[in-house]
Amino acid sequence: MTLDPKIVETLSAVSTATVTTILLKKGLRNVWMRGTRPLRPDQKRVVGRAFTLRFVPAREDLATPESWSSPKSTRAAIEAMPEGCVAVVDAMGVTDAGIFGDILCARMAKKGVAALVTDGVVRDLAGVLGTGLPVWCQGQAAPPSVAGLTFVNWQEPIACGGVAVFPDDVVVVDADGAVLIPAALLDAVLAEAPEQERMEAWIMDEVAKGVQLPGLYPMNAETKARYQAAFGSQKA
Repeated sequence: MTLDPKIVETLSAVSTATVTTILLKKGLRNVWMRGTRPLRPDQKRVVGRAFTLRFVPAREDLATPESWSSPKSTRAAIEAMPEGCVAVVDAMGVTDAGIFGDILCARMAKKGVAALVTDGVVRDLAGVLGTGLPVWCQGQAAPPSVAGLTFVNWQEPIACGGVAVFPDDVVVVDADGAVLIPAALLDAVLAEAPEQERMEAWIMDEVAKGVQLPGLYPMNAETKARYQAAFGSQKA
């Protein structure tokens, strides 16, 4: 199911750092996908529902160029991706076989996929960058996926960068990497995230004025009162 544009707009103004803070307060510590770095430094924040893909270790009878024509292939998975989704790929952290290259990424961009996130790598770097598809990964490698991985399925629970990702969970990606919002906690994050961003912006203003950190971050009762006075009845 595609995310409501209002949800995308709200979360696009919220950093992954803020999302992790909110989820930490709710007891979730393992939501940041390790190894998911922006492929280019100027990539904007992206928000979308997770569309999952899973690789397992390469097995010589299955991981072959012929497998690319199989009904269960990365090609078929890409055709099933809805517009606005974030493709999250479990590549088991393998960094010597590129899961997707320029042609596959070009098709994803054409279909309106919001971003590709993986704990693996891509290939055909110049071509991938040329597609304009935002990519978060561990880098690039020349060999194809079948040199080190076997593709098995899509839209099932996966692990990406040590994080459990289920189809339709929400993913936010920015310069700090990829963060997962469990679908069941989306409403709670939406309710708290804008206020958390507003509060931290106010704290930054106070730091710029020379205010000392003890009692400011985190706020003590006096600081909370000043903050609430600045923003009316809004809670700190």
